[in-house]
Amino acid sequence: MSVSALSPIGALGSVSGLLQVALVFGLLLLLLKATQLYLHRQWLLKALQQFPSPPSHWLYGHSREHLKDNDLQEALRRVKNFPRACPYWLWGNKAHLVIYDPDYMKVVLGRSDPKLTDIHKFLSPWIGYGLLLSDGQTWFQHRRMLTPAFHYDILKPYVNLMADSVKVMLDKWEQLVTQDSHLEIFGHVSLMTLDTVMKCAFSYQGSVQTDRLSPEGRLSRQACQLAHQHTDQVIRLRKAHLQKEGEMENLRKKRHLDFLDILLFARMENGSSLSDTDLRAEVDTFMFEGHDTTASGISWIFYALASHPEHQQRCREEIQSLLGDGTSITWDHLGQMPYTTMCIKEAMRLYPPVPAIIRELGKPITFPDGRSLPAGIIISLSIYALHHNPKVWPNPEVFDPSRFAPGSAQHSHAFLPFSGGSRNCIGKQFAMNEMKVAVALTLLRFELALDASRVPIPLRRVVLKSKNGIHLYLRKLP
Repeated sequence: MSVSALSPIGALGSVSGLLQVALVFGLLLLLLKATQLYLHRQWLLKALQQFPSPPSHWLYGHSREHLKDNDLQEALRRVKNFPRACPYWLWGNKAHLVIYDPDYMKVVLGRSDPKLTDIHKFLSPWIGYGLLLSDGQTWFQHRRMLTPAFHYDILKPYVNLMADSVKVMLDKWEQLVTQDSHLEIFGHVSLMTLDTVMKCAFSYQGSVQTDRLSPEGRLSRQACQLAHQHTDQVIRLRKAHLQKEGEMENLRKKRHLDFLDILLFARMENGSSLSDTDLRAEVDTFMFEGHDTTASGISWIFYALASHPEHQQRCREEIQSLLGDGTSITWDHLGQMPYTTMCIKEAMRLYPPVPAIIRELGKPITFPDGRSLPAGIIISLSIYALHHNPKVWPNPEVFDPSRFAPGSAQHSHAFLPFSGGSRNCIGKQFAMNEMKVAVALTLLRFELALDASRVPIPLRRVVLKSKNGIHLYLRKLP
């Protein structure tokens, strides 16, 4: 080895050479990545060129609309100019096609494209891969297994449990309105729906509404934490209990099975491969979809009725004639309140609990008007925009329950508060029952009125929320 190779100058030269190689390699990788991004953007531009959209920035697309929390209002402006569908550019080479036409909806929901995209993945650590996030054969097997849990024979006894939870909430409201008749209701309703799910899913004997009291802003979060802590313990204890001799036979004789009973029973009865992970995922999914979405629906229904006192009063009179003093409400009563049901549906049209759902095309698609898309394109089915589409619903911003009068004609995919097709919400009857119970018992005890100083601003989240909460004035009825 030469002396120069060991000198400081020689060593520095070697390091410099390595840095140069690393720099060139890094630049090549950067160039390769930039080329991939460019080619993907060109592919998207070509795929979406049949669908016009408002001008977008080359880098951040239309994303500033979302950052300003006015994306729902912008969506309504798009519906007027592009009545079937419109591309939405998130940034650079990220885009999806937003659709809000019933014929388009019918085509997409009639297929089996996967719904697990990057937009959904952030939910998986929370609720796992249950019915909401799973796809393919796993989804099919779980859906078939869970369907008996929502048979009307199972749902009937839940009405009393729902009523108990609603009455706890209303009792709390009676105490609170003596201090201030103004309330932010979403937190209270969220605790009530969680209370209902805990009782129906786990036969929980307590009440999360009274077990954990906290400031309104943290009600839902603390209740969810309580629920998840409770879930693992209940599953473990129930499984251990069913392993005991004779307990399976006792389960068969039980007056009504809860959601967890049915999951465990199905697994032991037919030898299905529902793992502990799958079991937890389905329980957590039911907790989420049966709690947060229903809370959103009920809260916005209350707001819609407060906004239209004449319809609120007509519902109240119908319920009073049916229930009297409201000391009890039964399964049979739920089918005997047609005008209240019309108002609930019209409120869900204006304020759908789930404002949008996502699909990633697994194969090419052609829409009824001849326009088509290749596999790999992400489609956002905007239920909010569909429900406000003037081509589908004349005067869409007007609260008009007669749209849902018996015998009224509408497109099969014009009203999708629970999605549609084979992947529609498995718990839609459960949710509708809970909404009817909540509305009926609340209107018997309170008059709902607007707080004009705090008008809610709908926000597109996983479920429909409000930027500044949902504030109402409550007046106790004599």
